[in-house]
Amino acid sequence: MPDQPAELQVHNPATEEVIATVPAATVTDVDAAVVRAARAQTAWAALAPGERARLLRRFAVTVDEHLEELARLEVREAGHTLGNARWEAGNVRDLLDYAAGGVERLTGRQIPVAGGVDVTFPEPLGVVGVIAPWNFPMPIAAWGTAPALAAGNAVLLKPAETTPLTALRLAELALTAGLPEGLFQVLPGHGPVAGNALVEHPGVAKIVFTGSTAVGKQVWARGADRLKRVTLELGGKSPNIVFADADLEAAAAAAPMSFLDNAGQDCCARTRILVERSVHDRFLELLAPAIEAVRVGDPADESVDMGPLISAAQLARVRSYVTDGLDGIRGKAPEGPGHWFPPTVLTGVDPQAPVAVEEVFGPVAVVLPFDDEADAVRLANATEYGLSGSIWTRDVGRALRVSQAVRAGNLSVNSHSSVRYWTPFGGFKQSGVGRELGPDALTAFTETKNVFISTEA
Repeated sequence: MPDQPAELQVHNPATEEVIATVPAATVTDVDAAVVRAARAQTAWAALAPGERARLLRRFAVTVDEHLEELARLEVREAGHTLGNARWEAGNVRDLLDYAAGGVERLTGRQIPVAGGVDVTFPEPLGVVGVIAPWNFPMPIAAWGTAPALAAGNAVLLKPAETTPLTALRLAELALTAGLPEGLFQVLPGHGPVAGNALVEHPGVAKIVFTGSTAVGKQVWARGADRLKRVTLELGGKSPNIVFADADLEAAAAAAPMSFLDNAGQDCCARTRILVERSVHDRFLELLAPAIEAVRVGDPADESVDMGPLISAAQLARVRSYVTDGLDGIRGKAPEGPGHWFPPTVLTGVDPQAPVAVEEVFGPVAVVLPFDDEADAVRLANATEYGLSGSIWTRDVGRALRVSQAVRAGNLSVNSHSSVRYWTPFGGFKQSGVGRELGPDALTAFTETKNVFISTEA
């Protein structure tokens, strides 16, 4: 492994300016953090559930008091539009509140047995490592952190190299709210150094990783020797299925932001628009003005719909998929400094072409025609991923049939909703392992202990 820089440079993707430098955590730093976290976790788990819940709610209130600060920090380091960033900071607050509500409901069971009483106890794992991505730095960090803390664990969060600032600020706010020193620590650093050290450390009981499928497989393999628990939320190539009986105007109006949100840097992006052949041309006529109306520009401008890509490397990746000669619909994007790419919908693409089957992670979608319901399901499932998707139809029976037939963890009918903190989220196939969020989130950070008590003399 080549030497890694001792500092992380954080760039504003809309201007390419360096806005901060942050020390990069070393293996020694990770070791020391695990020791501190284990000590803090023991005391945290010993608190009365009501006290843990109270402190987490105070953390939520503290986040709420700094909502605008966090949002504008996210705009600067990740290039998110201001509206999106405000929602993301609010999501952290809401998830902390929701997790706090689960602390006192995290109960075991009494199971009928002969000759005694049998009870179960959900016990915290200990120290949990959360490795967060750069595309949604704040909310996804909270997806693992909030339920893990609520279940009585300590958390070590490693943010992505390009977006550590909101994570560091959240850790400061946790201390302000009264969470114990060492319970929630942030370790900015390089994946091959800090990330690997966290995954391989014997004192870390579980890893929650969000990122690419390729790196997710490496995380799982590195933790396998110690049978380390993992939750993996990985890639996607999600379908947006539009049947002829759908409200075409509504489907076309909603399609752009289903893959342009966060400049397409979203695992749930509906980048394969599957349209029944009989309405294919009409749908494209409706889609074109909707794509062209998307405003791309300074993410701090509240009237903007889409900001820049995160980096020059990501911009080069996206460009490599949109080759000369491809037909389609293209919007506009700024020129000059910043990592800009216009909203793009490609038509007449071979269903097996790289842009149609690989995760581009940019503002690019393909439109593919299908003949009937069976053909739509076949196309929807013709990918190694299975994270999310949408189905547009007025036929309730069809909506249910197709929802059951599409191999994906999160589906929406006549909408593009994928993630709510109070419902489970996760993928099929190469899109991940395990589930996050929802009413069972806390149990994913516990071990079940079974105790039999004999009542016979």
